[in-house]
Amino acid sequence: MEYLVMLPGPTNVPERVTRAMFTHMINHRSKDFVKLYVDTIEKSQKIFDTTSDVVALSASGTGAVEASVVNMIKKGDKVIIPVNGEFSSRLSTMLEWSGANVIRLTTPFGQNASFDQVKEAFDNNKDVKAFYVVWNETSTGTMVKYLDKVKDLTARNDSFYVVDGVSILGGEEFHMDKWGVDVCVTGAQKALAAPPGISPIAVSQKAKKHMIANPPPTFYFNMARYFKYYDDSKETPFTPAIPLLYAYREALDIILEEGIENRIRRHRVCSDALYSGLSAMGLSPFAKEDARSTVVIALNYLQGLDDKTFRGTLSEKFRVLVAGGFGELKGKVFRVGCMGEVHKYHVMRTISSIASTLDMMGHKTNPEALKVAEDKLKSL
Repeated sequence: MEYLVMLPGPTNVPERVTRAMFTHMINHRSKDFVKLYVDTIEKSQKIFDTTSDVVALSASGTGAVEASVVNMIKKGDKVIIPVNGEFSSRLSTMLEWSGANVIRLTTPFGQNASFDQVKEAFDNNKDVKAFYVVWNETSTGTMVKYLDKVKDLTARNDSFYVVDGVSILGGEEFHMDKWGVDVCVTGAQKALAAPPGISPIAVSQKAKKHMIANPPPTFYFNMARYFKYYDDSKETPFTPAIPLLYAYREALDIILEEGIENRIRRHRVCSDALYSGLSAMGLSPFAKEDARSTVVIALNYLQGLDDKTFRGTLSEKFRVLVAGGFGELKGKVFRVGCMGEVHKYHVMRTISSIASTLDMMGHKTNPEALKVAEDKLKSL
């Protein structure tokens, strides 16, 4: 039996996407590549809901996040960023290394800085250069739910609005242009359900102009080079991961065939079923209710339940992969990905396998948990 990958990335990759990689190699300076890349970029724009430039970087999600920092931020720039987990902590460190004056809105893990706290930070810092936000904090299972309001703050002094959407774009509602976002990055291996290695970055015209006028001291992640190559010849400045681009484009085709609204609804229904079913089993969500993610479900371990034994048994006996916690949450939580092609089968097999694993480890579970989840999935 193949593994059921219920990680917060990489996720299960549809067979159709995998097959798309098995093709003849092409010249990345050819008409064949131009056709592939232009089609990929145009479909990516639909996922970001933007008419602005998109670059499909051959890099991990962290590479795209770093590109957003080194191309936007200079020494002395004042940047506001909510920090509530591992990835927002990493991003704030990147900003510091770029010389930024970083204003952290720090909250306990499992909670988000409120919109009022963000507004207060803007009120107290009239000269802010940019607002950065990790939309979905994968380490804690939290999701920011006021992305549509931030433009009212950044518009005050024409500051930049940058969203790290690595683990959630394609699984939750997002409107780049409508919400006034200047830069958004994501990773193909998360909610887009493609293999790792392609990380798209969407850039508004305002941000593009800034990046061209203020080139960074880096070569590979110099966004101005990518803009120039695409504008001049519809190519990339460096050799891209061509097989992964084929796979990524196929994943985009699947998303557009399903319909973005339908896809978002499916993710929400499946996450509701996971939260409800696992809670009925006696497992409590780590994140506060008003901050819970719809694509990463973080759960507290039951008293005395060993992380290594639990996840090892789940993997070896039932071929279901979930993630542990890391940093200060190591051994305290485990995380279930609810992204990509997740559907009824994935949810029910995961809940059933977790219940059986807990029973094997001496933790009796509520047999009604499966029915609770099943009832939530009836609308799919």
